[in-house]
Parts: sequence; C-alpha cells; structure tokens
Amino acid sequence: METKTKTDIIRVIIAKVGLDGHDRGVKIVARTLRDAGMEVIYTGLHRTPEEVVDAAVEEDVDVLGISILSGAHMTIFPKILKLLKERDAEDILVVGGGVMPDEEAAALKAMGVKEILLQDSPPDAIVASVRRLVAERGPK
Repeated sequence: METKTKTDIIRVIIAKVGLDGHDRGVKIVARTLRDAGMEVIYTGLHRTPEEVVDAAVEEDVDVLGISILSGAHMTIFPKILKLLKERDAEDILVVGGGVMPDEEAAALKAMGVKEILLQDSPPDAIVASVRRLVAERGPK
C-alpha cells in the first residue's frame, strides 16, 4: 500500500465570499473533496476577498475554491486574483462554483480563474477537475 506524504495531498480552501448565505452546496463539495483524500478547509460564510486570500496563503493551499450564488462573481473573482498577484501567490489555483451565465464563466476563465464548476456539476467531475488542475500546474 502506497503511503501519501504531506506534499502529495492536495490542499484546498473553500470559501463563501460576500453576502451569499447559502452554504449547503459548498459543504457537500468540501465533504466530497475530503472523502477523495484531499485536505479541505471551509472558511464559513460572509468572508471578504482579503480574508480568503490571507487564509489561502497562510495555509499554503493548492486550490482556492470560491462558491458564489449571489451574482457578485464578476466583482469578487477579479479582486481575489488581484490580491493573489499582490501576495506573489499566483501558484494558488482559483476555482469558482455556483450559478452564473456561460459567457460570464468564460470571461472569468479568461481572467485567470482555472475552472468554473456550476451548480449541476457531479461530485466526481469536481474531484477530477481539482486533481487535473493540480497535476497540470505541477509542484508548487
């Protein structure tokens, strides 16, 4: 049996940024990633972009997952990407989830969000996407 070292385990922070108070889906995603062998931290509701970027940097995560159902994604994601750049932490992969129009999801990916997983994404697809993105990025 192969033993994973600390550096082999994918580390993920999942956050709800802004006024969005719906967290059932994000908790399911957190549990799904944890059950797939990832180390997952859920920051809770009503976080600021600064708080989640600080936590992602402090925890040295591979992935920062932002769940947004409030419609504020075109404001929040650019702010998060800017803060990561300012902290010299662009190796942290940003993944978005929630509800948004396809054209806005494409615009976010063009800005640097690595993946947008919408509300109907199956759990297996979420796990596969996170693993693929980390493998494509390579070691930090």
